[in-house]
Amino acid sequence: MEKILLDVLTKNGLLTGFAVIGLTMILSYWLSSRFTRGKLHGSAIAIMLGLALAYVSGLFTGGQKGVADVPLLTGVGLLGGAMIRDFAITATAFGVHFQEIRKAGLSGVVSLLVGVVLSFVIGAAVAAAFGYTDAVSMATIGAGAVTYIVGPVTGAAIGASSDVMALSIAAGLVKAILVMIASPFFAPRIGLDNPRTAMVFGGMMGTTSGVCGALAAIDPKLVPYGAMTSTFYTGLGCLMGPSVLFLATQAMVG
Repeated sequence: MEKILLDVLTKNGLLTGFAVIGLTMILSYWLSSRFTRGKLHGSAIAIMLGLALAYVSGLFTGGQKGVADVPLLTGVGLLGGAMIRDFAITATAFGVHFQEIRKAGLSGVVSLLVGVVLSFVIGAAVAAAFGYTDAVSMATIGAGAVTYIVGPVTGAAIGASSDVMALSIAAGLVKAILVMIASPFFAPRIGLDNPRTAMVFGGMMGTTSGVCGALAAIDPKLVPYGAMTSTFYTGLGCLMGPSVLFLATQAMVG
């Protein structure tokens, strides 16, 4: 009986994935209301549980895809893939009010430029502090601090080594996780509770996955606003990383 049940769950991986995610969300919201009285949103707890499960799964399976490396939970990998992620972001766009987007105006544009340049400078400075002092390495790792997509795009364009590009991806992933987990705690203090600040937040932080996860924990209605500017942020980073920012770095360090 047990073998039959496992076979059915394994062969219907996507449905099993939906069930596991649903049970995780129920548990997370129960923990939120039972132990934090709703102060820590259930979505934030679900994200932390997901990261912990991915880590534990990696230890036991030796794989690189988190819980998706467990045969019974391969469907979770599809749910977490780019296709479903982009579909979810597109679906939330139906909740966007364009009058709110226009209110962002100049502040939205400025947040994009400041966010990209500031993240690049911090990433390049950290790279230099750890001994990566040549322009190619500094620009690639700095671009990785913009997002983990911009890093390899920049590295491939300017001829960085695979090791440096891997570091750039790691820098972007660390940033995404920090944004996802820490932002809900600081949201009340920085006024992150309306569409305009959500767009500025998306433009400053950039990482789409981190911004969407954080805003889902704060208020799901804010996700499309942050997702929109963070998507622009990634595109702007891919344009500036291998061109303006790399040339500026080369001019400074030779």
